[in-house]
Amino acid sequence: MALVRWAAALQRRWEAIDPAERAGFFAGVRAYMPSMPPVLAWGLVTGVAMSKSVLTIPQAIGMTIFVYAGSSQLAVLPLLAAGLPIWTALLTAFIVNVRFIIFSAGLMQHFGHLPFMRRVVLGVFNGDLPFVLFTQQYPSAAPQAGKEGYYWGMVLLSFVGWQVSSILGIVAASLFPDAWGLALAGTLALIPVMVSTIRSRATLMAVAVAAVLALVAFKLPYRLSLVIAVTGAMAAGLAADEAAARLQWQRRRAAQAAADEDDA
Repeated sequence: MALVRWAAALQRRWEAIDPAERAGFFAGVRAYMPSMPPVLAWGLVTGVAMSKSVLTIPQAIGMTIFVYAGSSQLAVLPLLAAGLPIWTALLTAFIVNVRFIIFSAGLMQHFGHLPFMRRVVLGVFNGDLPFVLFTQQYPSAAPQAGKEGYYWGMVLLSFVGWQVSSILGIVAASLFPDAWGLALAGTLALIPVMVSTIRSRATLMAVAVAAVLALVAFKLPYRLSLVIAVTGAMAAGLAADEAAARLQWQRRRAAQAAADEDDA
């Protein structure tokens, strides 16, 4: 009976939402569907890694629900296994996730007018792929009907997909022996997905730098290679974007100068 009342209340809440936002929600879901394979594969890999670590199954499930950040989850596992102080794990997670500060700053122009707690919730569900796809769909900060709904459609689909695949990885890894290679299979599944996302020179530069740094720093303790690779890739990608923008500006300036000379 309580479930029926809850479902009815949820339906009333949904019907009270502006129709444009509801349409935006479903548009966001459709836009994010092609990105689900890498999300599911990454969640599976993370779930397997947590299950094979020092965490119990309930602890691993709790971590994937409340932390909801695969890269930082993988980064802190060896620190927990080594019995290091909790502040080292927190600092490592902060460094790995510092990119989300940049993402949130980018979303501020779109959602800065919303109440504080509403913006906090929006930030909690933010992710790499949703941020990229959202900014591609809405490059302008101008108010548009359905914009928030579009964002929620992507981030909620991503959250549900992540939790399902990650918990599946946790449970499956606890049931099957290591010889089955579940972690390796999940990692291999990410490779073609990653390759398909390389659509610009800046992205290619970031991937190449991340690969080189990860290999060079592989033997560092506590998976510091992950932190170094992520930081280096972000710096390389930003530098490549800046260089490309500068080159494009110089070309436009040269073309304008040539046009002015012809007019003269």
